[in-house]
Amino acid sequence: MDETFTAFQGPRRLATGPLSEVALSVKRIGATPAPILIFDDRTGRSIDLDLRGSDAEITSRLPVKSVEQSEPAAVEPRGRGRPKLGVVAREVTLLPRHWEWLNAQPGGASVALRKLVDEARRANGDRDRARQAREAAYHFMSAMAGNFPNFEEASRALFTDDRRRFGELIADWPADIRDHAIALAYRDLAS
Repeated sequence: MDETFTAFQGPRRLATGPLSEVALSVKRIGATPAPILIFDDRTGRSIDLDLRGSDAEITSRLPVKSVEQSEPAAVEPRGRGRPKLGVVAREVTLLPRHWEWLNAQPGGASVALRKLVDEARRANGDRDRARQAREAAYHFMSAMAGNFPNFEEASRALFTDDRRRFGELIADWPADIRDHAIALAYRDLAS
């Protein structure tokens, strides 16, 4: 999924797209009595932007990191490993029996751990994406619809993956908020 962002002014969706396009769209709207919130569609969380200055100044201040880089990388001196491949040394805490098993595997602990992680990602990929989509929808709903009727029940239906019930509970919400919550929650169907 491409990184998209969505801006809302009250219950009305203003723009959806790459962050630079959404930021400039919001800037062009100017000062408004109702606050404008911009959401990262991957996480459902609102973000703050500095929209002062020219278009070039605004876009130069936008974050450029991708999803994989969203966690701050620790700056460590170069050492062993394969830095060109992105191999990073970190600490893992395991019980002695786990270390014994890992060290007995062909290639040692590092190779065994990489294989285990890759297998878990393959086996749980769809489930992880669906969970992340529901969490993004929940974060968005909390910010935009936390005081709406049926919010608590809709949240329960969202996390139990009762799509029919979820749709029924949010049917009376403002259309843009309802539609965006559904799009975030069930984006796994569009993939």
